[in-house]
Amino acid sequence: MLPNVGLSRRDLLNRTGTGLGAIGLAALLAERTSAAPKPGANPLAPKVAHFTPKAKHVIHLFMNGGPSQVDTFDPKPELTKNHGKQAGALGKSTERKTGPLYKSPFAFKKCGKSGIEVSEIFPEVGSCIDDICVIRSMHTNIPNHEPGLLLMTCGNTQAIRPSMGSWLTYGLGTENQNLPGFVVLCPGKPVVGPALWSNSFLPGVFQGCHIQNLDPKKVIEHIRNQNVTATTQREQLDLLNQLNGLHKDKRGGDDQLDARIQSLEIAYRMQTEAQEAFDVTREPVKVRDAYGKGYFADACLAARRLVERGVRMVQVFYGSGQPWDDHGDIEKGHRNKAKDSDKAVAALLRDLKAKGLLEETLVLWGGEFGRTPTSEGANGRDHNNHGFSVWLAGGGVKGGMTYGATDEFGFAAAEKKVHIHDLHATILHLMGLDHEKLTYRYSGRDFRLTDVHGTVVKDILA
Repeated sequence: MLPNVGLSRRDLLNRTGTGLGAIGLAALLAERTSAAPKPGANPLAPKVAHFTPKAKHVIHLFMNGGPSQVDTFDPKPELTKNHGKQAGALGKSTERKTGPLYKSPFAFKKCGKSGIEVSEIFPEVGSCIDDICVIRSMHTNIPNHEPGLLLMTCGNTQAIRPSMGSWLTYGLGTENQNLPGFVVLCPGKPVVGPALWSNSFLPGVFQGCHIQNLDPKKVIEHIRNQNVTATTQREQLDLLNQLNGLHKDKRGGDDQLDARIQSLEIAYRMQTEAQEAFDVTREPVKVRDAYGKGYFADACLAARRLVERGVRMVQVFYGSGQPWDDHGDIEKGHRNKAKDSDKAVAALLRDLKAKGLLEETLVLWGGEFGRTPTSEGANGRDHNNHGFSVWLAGGGVKGGMTYGATDEFGFAAAEKKVHIHDLHATILHLMGLDHEKLTYRYSGRDFRLTDVHGTVVKDILA
């Protein structure tokens, strides 16, 4: 007989079944958030991917401001033929009132064995085109910088969500425990600022490490303790960690305190390697000359040095603010910025390839959106979220190919459309991560980089 506890046999079975279901659900949730570090474990330790990855590292060359697709990697002969005509007469329109159709002031040239057409302003990148996959059918949600920047870096148009670099280090850890897993090289701040490399609700240790100055004496100030030995520092830090641990236990856990403890550990370990890793002057003169001069050139070289040392993701912003935002003069603006960056980007691809790193390093080039095929003012271009180009190289991507297309004038993606969520899903896939399984439970729901969207673009995978 059952004990007299006020339950019928039917109620007992129902409640038992519910309990077993709850156990199963808990196991399922644990599996979905398996990237979460165990208590006391190093959250940046390398983790096993969902499946065999094609790439180990990501370098994102971010042309913040929005380069024009029809002036870089998406030639439009019809735009040239219809130069000066009103877009409305051809059944086309733009988000804001702009001028007539405006042909590219640049000639396009077939490059490499693949014969892909590249603008004359990128002769060096054009020489590397057989290692590059140009996606010509990108589109995004909103033609404004702030939401565009956030969507490209964090997968959402609203602040504040974890950035792609934070998701990658959360899911995979990093190979070098003496350096941050996610490094951001930017001389100043873009329009949105630190939200673009934020960890948001992920543990603070996964936040991007922003480096503004690559001067060896200033890259990471106050990183070395001039007064005590490394052994003494270790003893001091161990004592401090014990005190912080006691404090944390009394408070029942504290994510901010955990982040602080981990930041102290990383800072201690960085003393042995960080200064050397960021110091591009240690490279041979021949190598430095290949990249060129200036912050962006040095940042591209530093990015190679960092992935060579095991850093998971390096994001290189072209500059502070929104430098590629050429509303006024597309010819002068784009030509100058291309001249400043073309050599460095090509040198990075060649350098990675020569060192055997390109196969395991995925390089992404592009902005947050494109620009209109119509003119703004005399010879500028407005924002265009409906169609633009990015390119990928290395890391398991087919080289010497184009994917998708915009319409005949370059207004909008027309064939094999690729949304930012699809791009993110593809990048995670190449890194061995299923974008639907890389989740973090916060505020009662599971979040992911691709939200509830995203399809892997399998046709570009090698």
